[in-house]
Amino acid sequence: MSSTPPDALLFLSGQCPHCPAVLAGLGELLKRGLLGRLEAVNLEAQPGAAADLGVRAVPWLRLGPYVLSGTRSPAELETWARRAADPAAMADAFHDYLKQGNAARVLIMVGEDPARLAHLLPILANPDASLNVRLGAGMVLEEHAGSPALAALLPGLADLVRNADARVRADAAHVLGLTRAAAARPELERLLGDADAEVREIAADGLASL
Repeated sequence: MSSTPPDALLFLSGQCPHCPAVLAGLGELLKRGLLGRLEAVNLEAQPGAAADLGVRAVPWLRLGPYVLSGTRSPAELETWARRAADPAAMADAFHDYLKQGNAARVLIMVGEDPARLAHLLPILANPDASLNVRLGAGMVLEEHAGSPALAALLPGLADLVRNADARVRADAAHVLGLTRAAAARPELERLLGDADAEVREIAADGLASL
């Protein structure tokens, strides 16, 4: 885990019933050293700053690279603060965003840094991930079809095509095709002989797209 705690920016309002609890929770994290700095902005007093960040409702919180809206318990705030301090925890953050139906936030974060696509691979590798989470991850990956950032995932995808679960192999085959990279061909050809018919079909489609 990083030794540098994240900074937090909170937008609140005097009319918001949930804002005091979120502010108090963040204050406790600051006192415990889990935040480096806490800035609280009254939306009514500083509407311009909120507009620049696209804030439409409060409480609105930016915690390191993450944006959270709505009420959050002290435990949730601590979880996200620890994630913000640990780059390796981004896969867990993406999973939660997708579970909440917030693929748009994942798209924004990957758009800011396409290398963050790599944090979606643990989701594809988890056969127990819910369908909406897997579909959300796939949608984000599809948005980067043919990109260098997606092609950079080829080694990780090569590991996934050897997974024991057919769902994982099928997802890996789909993303291999999305890479549009010639280097994906050997792995897709390997999957043409897969025991699962769906995996074989997706691999054939992927080869056709290269």
